[in-house]
Amino acid sequence: MEILIVLSLIFGALLLLFAVMLIRALSLKPHISKNAVFVPDKSDRAKSYGEKLAQMIRNETVSSRFDNDRTKFYEFHKTLEELFPLVHKQLTKNVFDGSLLFKWQGKSDKKPIMLMSHQDVVEATGEWKYPAFSGHIDEEGRLWGRGTVDTKGSLFCIFQAVEEMLAEGIVPENDVYIASSCTEEWSGNGAPAIASYLKENNIEIELLLDEGGMILEEPIKGVKGIYAMVGVVEKGYGDLKFIARGKGGHASAPPKNTPLVRLGKFMAYAEKHNPFKAKLTPTVAEMFRRIAPNVSLPLRLVFANLWLTKPLLAKLLPSISSVAGAMTKTTLAFTKAEGSRGLNVLPQEAYVTGNMRFIHHQPNEESIKIISEMAKKFDIDTEIIYQDKPCPIVDYNSDAFRLVEKVCGKVYPEVLVSPYVMTGGTDCKFYSEVSRNSIRFAPLYINPEQYSTIHGLNENIFIGALPKGVDFYKQIVKNEI
Repeated sequence: MEILIVLSLIFGALLLLFAVMLIRALSLKPHISKNAVFVPDKSDRAKSYGEKLAQMIRNETVSSRFDNDRTKFYEFHKTLEELFPLVHKQLTKNVFDGSLLFKWQGKSDKKPIMLMSHQDVVEATGEWKYPAFSGHIDEEGRLWGRGTVDTKGSLFCIFQAVEEMLAEGIVPENDVYIASSCTEEWSGNGAPAIASYLKENNIEIELLLDEGGMILEEPIKGVKGIYAMVGVVEKGYGDLKFIARGKGGHASAPPKNTPLVRLGKFMAYAEKHNPFKAKLTPTVAEMFRRIAPNVSLPLRLVFANLWLTKPLLAKLLPSISSVAGAMTKTTLAFTKAEGSRGLNVLPQEAYVTGNMRFIHHQPNEESIKIISEMAKKFDIDTEIIYQDKPCPIVDYNSDAFRLVEKVCGKVYPEVLVSPYVMTGGTDCKFYSEVSRNSIRFAPLYINPEQYSTIHGLNENIFIGALPKGVDFYKQIVKNEI
């Protein structure tokens, strides 16, 4: 009888707990945009903006760590000068081996802001619907070309916003800087040179706004609605080489556990037994709190009750969404392999490379030690090729974030705003010493198909998305912090 009473009490407590969780979940009302954020814009303004951006796209500005010739970037600068004459006449311009820094002097230099977007692009191989540097605008109002999204689109919006404000005779309350490196795609010396200049001149940027999140539909699988995903966290970066050695020899009589076999076992083991610790940080928890109303009821039960479900969610996220999972822990992706040069020769040495993105709660040194110890079990050595540490976190309660949120609400009234963890890298990482508020957000709408073209085939953007991007930067300058 006593056992039945205890079981009844436990069952009753569990039922009450579930009822509380369900009430919390059901109290969150979905907020799905009723009006489309993007409507094909046939206005003269959209067409004019599209033609200007098309001219920028037609300048091929592919960058590479193996090419020091900056000629193409100086040619691109000429295009910018033709398109934005007032910016070049009225702002102070500095050039750092192809990278640009403009200063728009305001009424005060106490709280300067910096608008940033890089001018270089990645290569454009493969068969494109339209040539990658044609700047073709189709009947639907799509502008095609490498860099339309990453990131000449936002660079255009920055220059155009300042150009129009100069034409109106506006003088900003604080100094405004425009920065654009030509080496972002390979973490080159452009942004570091600009950051060093700012540091040497004792210039601390109150708000730095760079590429990152955008205006996205279903930013994470299963999340309905359109969100402005504002990056406030950038993970660290690392390239590692995992090296296996052997005696080599003829492939006709192979021994066991040759270098390539050990590397294969190591990669399979690392993927199956992920060694990195997942954790729901305050930023990720806030992101889930904000997206909770727009997910299915089972997920809403989880997201609305993080006080209870955090540990479970941290473990389940990678299976729900690889993007969301990457926001909670260090990641490792194997990217390149090399063995013997001969088809019938066993390698004396073989290697694979791993690209790592380090989370703040398990940064470079700890993550590299963990994976190196795992590799050692397979008789594999680890070599660090390159690494950057995780960047300082921007508080989503800060004035800088609230300004971006406020302006998003004004320019995109139907859109929800959420902080999130950047899984990729930006030039922001070089500005940690000169800005405490580096926010990663490009205020342009793109759909899921366009998002998938970044660094891929057929990159494109709607010209109708450009006016809102220009309006956003204008409001940032006018509101300031």
